[in-house]
Amino acid sequence: IIDVRNAPKHIKKDKIKNAIEIPAKNLNDYLDDLSKDKIYVVYDWTGGTILGKAVLLELYKYGYEAYELAGALEGWKGMNLPLENI
Repeated sequence: IIDVRNAPKHIKKDKIKNAIEIPAKNLNDYLDDLSKDKIYVVYDWTGGTILGKAVLLELYKYGYEAYELAGALEGWKGMNLPLENI
């Protein structure tokens, strides 16, 4: 699971438990660190924003298998699923 939010840690405050943080604006700097043998799920603040979708398209472009988390972080929190502080 990849947290693609561009905000600094003090703004984010929390993330999905065990998610890796790769800000969308820095994605290209991290592509070599991602394995093409894994499936990735990306998320942003809410399902209505385009940041997660933009990252998803970039990952597709470079041959990664990836999906966008339906409902994004807002939906995850709404279902009371595991989070961790940043």
